[in-house]
Amino acid sequence: MNRLSVEDFQAASKYPVVIVADHIRSLHNIGALFRTADAFLLESIYLCGITATPPNKEIHKTALGAELSVKWHYKPDTKEAVNELIRAGYTPVCIEQVEGAVPLNDFQIDRTKSYALILGNEVKGVQQEIVDLCETAIEIPQQGTKHSLNVSVAAGIVLWHFFNAFRQ
Repeated sequence: MNRLSVEDFQAASKYPVVIVADHIRSLHNIGALFRTADAFLLESIYLCGITATPPNKEIHKTALGAELSVKWHYKPDTKEAVNELIRAGYTPVCIEQVEGAVPLNDFQIDRTKSYALILGNEVKGVQQEIVDLCETAIEIPQQGTKHSLNVSVAAGIVLWHFFNAFRQ
């Protein structure tokens, strides 16, 4: 199936996107973020606040080993992580339904930039102080009775959009 080994993945050129997990509580969601980051050759994941870290058997259940291939960092404070990424040249973008958010299909990805995509807690979303640090916010247009998606589902949709833009 032409799959990379862990070593080949780690050595491969990555797309200039990192995930910042802001206080994500579900271990299954964390595992899913690792698996999606692996699927789309992302640079790394920043696990912040209450977000659990590997090694963890519940994360592994969903990550299926992607926690071994994808580089990750733990920061107790999300603001510290985002500021570190800004200093490193990343453009912070939160995935959140906030005033002024840009619909995903209207967001123009600049392939000369590196992005830090911030995903928030399953109940509270991205902290306001983190939203305030972001260059913009992206929201996924929805039409049903619920106006939110599971954080790992939202991540998959947004990361697919970025993956497609960067691989062209």
